[in-house]
Formats: sequence, C-alpha cells, structure tokens
Amino acid sequence: MKFAAFIHNSKTCLGRLVENDAFLERFDVSESTIEQDGVVSLIDRPLPDITAKIPVSDVELLAPIPRPRRNIFCVGKNYYAHAEEFAASGFDSSAAKGAVPEAPIVFSKLPETVEATGNSIRLDSAVTNTVDYEAELAVIIGKAGRNISKEEAMSYVWGYTIVNDVTSRDLQGYHSQWLIGKSQDSFCPMGPWAVTADEIDLADTTVKCWVNGDLRQDSNTGLLIFDVPTIIAAISNGITLNPGDVIATGTPAGVGIGFNPPKYLAAGDIVKIEIEGIGTLENPVEDI
Repeated sequence: MKFAAFIHNSKTCLGRLVENDAFLERFDVSESTIEQDGVVSLIDRPLPDITAKIPVSDVELLAPIPRPRRNIFCVGKNYYAHAEEFAASGFDSSAAKGAVPEAPIVFSKLPETVEATGNSIRLDSAVTNTVDYEAELAVIIGKAGRNISKEEAMSYVWGYTIVNDVTSRDLQGYHSQWLIGKSQDSFCPMGPWAVTADEIDLADTTVKCWVNGDLRQDSNTGLLIFDVPTIIAAISNGITLNPGDVIATGTPAGVGIGFNPPKYLAAGDIVKIEIEGIGTLENPVEDI
C-alpha cells in the first residue's frame, strides 16, 4: 500500500492511495498527529476509518514524515561506482582508507531538512556554492530494536520512501565530516509517498535521477555494497532504533561532483528522482 500526508481544504490529512494513485482515501486522524508523525501514526495499528475519497490533483502533498522525531540516519559511499567517483573528488575525508568502505559509513541529517515534493531546495550563496543532489531509497523502521541481527532485520522494516540527500560539497570537505554539509535547511526532500515493505524488491529496484531532464543517475538497489539488513544491523549495534526512524541507504554514481567539471545545482534547476514501486520526487532549486 501507498500512503501520503497532504493538505486538502486547508486541513492537514493522511490517506491511502487508490485507483492507480489517482485518489486518496482520507483517514480519520487528527491534524496534530499528522503534523508530528505523518505515516508513522499508521505503524503497528489498524488503519483508521476512511472519511472521504479525494482526487490527488486536489491536494498539496506533504513529506510522508513531515518532521522525523530525530535525525535521519544516512549511509555514505554505498554503491561501488559512487564510492569510486567520490573518492576521486577530493572532498572525501574517508578516502585514505580506500574508495570502498569496509563497513557502513553512517552519518545523519537534521529533521528540519525535510521538504515535500514540489517544495524548493534553497541555495544560500553566502554559505555554499557547491550543492549536489543524491537520489536514495529510504527505509522506514516499524518497531523498536537494538542489536538487531541481519537475519531478523527485515522484520523491523515497515516501509520505504524516497529522499534526496542534498549536500554542500565544500562544507562537507571543510569540516571533514558530513553533518553540516548535509543538514542545511531544505536539504532532504522526501516523498512523494511512503510504501509498505511488500511493495519493494530490494534485490531489483531501479533508482534514477534527472536534472533538467538530463538523466544523471541510473542504478538498482541490487548493487548496494551493504544491503538493508547489514545497514540495520550496523546502526542498531548498541543503538535502539524506534518506529518511524528513517534510514537513507546511499546514492549511486552520477552525482554532480562525479563530472569534470562538476555539475552543481543552480537556481532554476529541477531535480527529479524516481524509484520503482514508490513514485517520483521532484523539487525546484532556488536562491535565497
């Protein structure tokens, strides 16, 4: 199933997509709950009553989790070709240990980075002029767990969504760590929907990204260096994962920094990410 958070007639709503994603069945859920948790409020409980059926064309979509309760977990250098292109870029503080990591590289993005599809990625030229895009499949955790084994990890996955792990490359390099360069305001577009785990085949799901209609990234989740069970096991090693935690699994080759010269984002650009089984996340880029 696919779920969405959205605004209809000035009311914040939560619903299920039906009829080839043309309509949303609106659930009976309070606005305050949706604004805080979005689709997380559906985890591990019966679906709420349906109060209306609304054309998708009549709503303004929100991110499926408008404000995650804590930082978004992210995995760096998790496709072989991207690991090579990033190591060669000069911005990779981990490159001294080799292009391909021996264990998952985990960092985070602040919850306030999240933006809905259609909202702008905002560039602040006073802070950075080297802003890049990164198309990623994101995992939504469905139950609490600590020291989760790889064998049990998939039972902790509720579903998936798309994120764009937008990154300031100069800040990433300057600080020799990734939080600041990854956590600028608006640097985590998410959506358009969240889908339940049964909708996605992790062994064979395409991940694509276009900038202004130019196909930049074209890969498959079957090419991840560290698969989702391995990632969950690594992050939960001594850390309790909670329902609603989001884990971005890494981006494939084709990011802007991989070109010579680099193709950074600029005002007026349109970034479109498509992940098979989920949908299309599209965001314009603007100066502030």
